[in-house]
Amino acid sequence: MKWKPCILLVGLLAGGCATGPPPELTLRAPAGTAPEAVTLMEEGNRLFAAGQWEPSKQRYEAAIKAQPPLAEAHYNLALALERLGDQASARSHYIEAANLAPGHKVIWNSPPLRRHGEAVEVESKRETLISPGHGPR
Repeated sequence: MKWKPCILLVGLLAGGCATGPPPELTLRAPAGTAPEAVTLMEEGNRLFAAGQWEPSKQRYEAAIKAQPPLAEAHYNLALALERLGDQASARSHYIEAANLAPGHKVIWNSPPLRRHGEAVEVESKRETLISPGHGPR
């Protein structure tokens, strides 16, 4: 019976006993996105995956400049800004992404938005107030 605890320990180690959230994943540009913005988003996503936060941030900013209402670029920019430690700017872009894509479940249900979207003050020019807990289902 001494082998049972070892099997349990091996099972926990192999299966992983950490319960932390999975790493945030970047979003791809949706169909119909301007080709320049698609290219910039793809470059940003590659850089983000490689842990190059500043260069990925620059690509997402350029994608937003190419197509300002691109919610996925705002979301990805927020992820990069968060990794760079700029929580205030990240919060603003998470909220902008949700305002631009009210039916986008990945954006609305994402842990980063839930961390930043509660009790939000009116921030956009459209004076849209969002609360991820009450968003689309």
